[in-house]
Amino acid sequence: MRYPTLFSPLTLNQVTLRNRVVSTAHAEVYAEAGGLPGERYIRYYEEKAKGGLGLAICGGSSTVSIDSPQGWWKSVNLTTDKVIEPLSRLAEAMHRHGAKIMIQATHMGRRTAWHGENWPHLVSPSGIREPVHRGNAKIIEIEEIRRIVADFAAAAKRVKQAGMDGIEISAAHQQLIDQFWSPRVNQRTDEYGGSLENRMRFGIEVLTAVREAVGSDFCVGLRMCGDEFHEDGVDHETAKEIAQAMSSSGLIDFLSVVGSGADTHNTLANCMPPMALPPEPFVHLAAGIKAVSKVPVMHAQSIRDAGQAERILSSGMVDLVGMTRAQIADPHMVIKIRDGREDEIKQCVGANYCIDRQYNGLDVLCVQNAATSREQSMPHQIARSRGPKRKVVVVGAGPAGLEAARVTRERGHEVVLFERSDVVGGQINLAAKAPQREQMAGIVRWFDMETKRLGVDRRLGVNADEAMIMAEQPDIVVLATGGSNYTSQVAAWGIAEGLSVSSWDILQGRTAPGKNVLVYDGISTHAGFGVADFLASRGSLVEIVTPDVKIADDTGGTTFPIFYRRLYAQGVIPTPNYWLDRVYAEGDKKVAVLRNEYTEVQEERVVDQVVIENGILPNDHLYWSLKPQSLNRGQIDVNKLFAAEPQPALAESLGDGRFLLFRVGDCISMHNIHAAIYDSLRLCKDF
Repeated sequence: MRYPTLFSPLTLNQVTLRNRVVSTAHAEVYAEAGGLPGERYIRYYEEKAKGGLGLAICGGSSTVSIDSPQGWWKSVNLTTDKVIEPLSRLAEAMHRHGAKIMIQATHMGRRTAWHGENWPHLVSPSGIREPVHRGNAKIIEIEEIRRIVADFAAAAKRVKQAGMDGIEISAAHQQLIDQFWSPRVNQRTDEYGGSLENRMRFGIEVLTAVREAVGSDFCVGLRMCGDEFHEDGVDHETAKEIAQAMSSSGLIDFLSVVGSGADTHNTLANCMPPMALPPEPFVHLAAGIKAVSKVPVMHAQSIRDAGQAERILSSGMVDLVGMTRAQIADPHMVIKIRDGREDEIKQCVGANYCIDRQYNGLDVLCVQNAATSREQSMPHQIARSRGPKRKVVVVGAGPAGLEAARVTRERGHEVVLFERSDVVGGQINLAAKAPQREQMAGIVRWFDMETKRLGVDRRLGVNADEAMIMAEQPDIVVLATGGSNYTSQVAAWGIAEGLSVSSWDILQGRTAPGKNVLVYDGISTHAGFGVADFLASRGSLVEIVTPDVKIADDTGGTTFPIFYRRLYAQGVIPTPNYWLDRVYAEGDKKVAVLRNEYTEVQEERVVDQVVIENGILPNDHLYWSLKPQSLNRGQIDVNKLFAAEPQPALAESLGDGRFLLFRVGDCISMHNIHAAIYDSLRLCKDF
């Protein structure tokens, strides 16, 4: 085998894993009312088991105490016996496919919000506020320590009763156990503060109680940080001391090691490394702890492919590799590696759409895989149609069109794909031109290879019109013609007069960057900052202006800090809370007239160039041209679509000039990459 270490078994206590691939604990935001796993939750993990992984650790930050709120991430509620039955169903589902399943348990301490479920007074060792979650907390008292220790034990007992294979106690990301460890947070002078031995006392008490509750033959792990990256926090040498003590205690069976604290916006961005960071940026921390640990060590941060994983394992740096986001992108990744089908893997690109949604209180989804977490209604493997073979014409090879062509071809239909550009990918190709966003091109690469492998009739460099489409005698036409930069919204921006240019003009090289540039970002997503970064990296002096409360306001909790690192490093001037009213010429300069959102006071900027990023205007002319001729007049039955059921119009007799017309993606209205792909999957899976 090409990856002998990756596919070698490993035993943790009494649990034998069939390979070294793990889906590590993460907040899924799927739990139902009361914090109980439902069918969606179970199917999400079961798909990974079908896909061949060895171990899944579910329920990131699952709560053990009622005063540790489940919060916006909807963690699993381990405080109640009601959780035993659904966890039992989850365990049965995983075991049915040969995988093992554990769950993470924690008390968040100050690392949550108090103004919500139960409105608790949060607890922490010394009552110090947590910046990211604005976690105001009281100083925890001895009686509360004893109560929470007992809560951990009770939660562990429930996990064992459910038939799960183990429990992972979380002391990572600066939750309560590692709040005691860290001198940054723990300023106590009693037996729980001061020396490292004292600061470890609470964690040892928790693990002792857990071990007494579950017995010696049940697997117990500990997740910890290898370096908080704070001068006043736990550094790597201290983390090694903690790991050595914990692994020598006889209380745990494995350590899971991650890098970076998470109590500031900047450190939080490290915890789930986006594409801007190098691959496996913190594996050296896990290796350092592996050198002193008496138990196997697991590591998971930006390990995305089998080559990485095998190298890390075979060199002895760690014993298990977490490939969590990789399996969110493709839950069948392990089987594809095993069977030599690596080219078919939908590889994670590190866009962090998944975790950024979680930090907005939304369910975890993958930017490029619309079936992930929708296993009840959306297929990861497309079944062949049992109905008539259709002739399907897809126009546009951006993400919506590529997914439509892929899915329809997998269904067994004849597919013609028109694309006016010489390459596929659409707007993703623009996104990938931004510095440190180049890996977005990986989404296109997979679609490119898959549509070729499946035999889609791809006609690139062809600007399809109505006559070309009708000449194909289609049964179904899917329009995925995307959109263009919406610079025409305000005539006074002066696009038509050449007073300003679009972000697309800059990224596509149609217009050279100016020396002194104002970028106006009307939507605050990745695109506006991307073009500002592109300009600054080429030597332009850049000011980025937005009417929103901050630059890149809609990019997510693990992405905007990376953008801000770039912003300050390159001297980009951020100006939030201002509208761009108009642009006029003054000699060879451009004058941008800005208006404050709150005072209505106007200001002017004299610059060499004004660049507009204002979202998407749909390219819908083909739609309006074809609509009158189509059998369904271009309409989608939204009730059926949202219920993941076939379109009623598909039952019509087609051919002989009778065809159905559908639109997907930005040619309807501006959404995003995930939405474009989802549009096509839920529509075309029933063709």
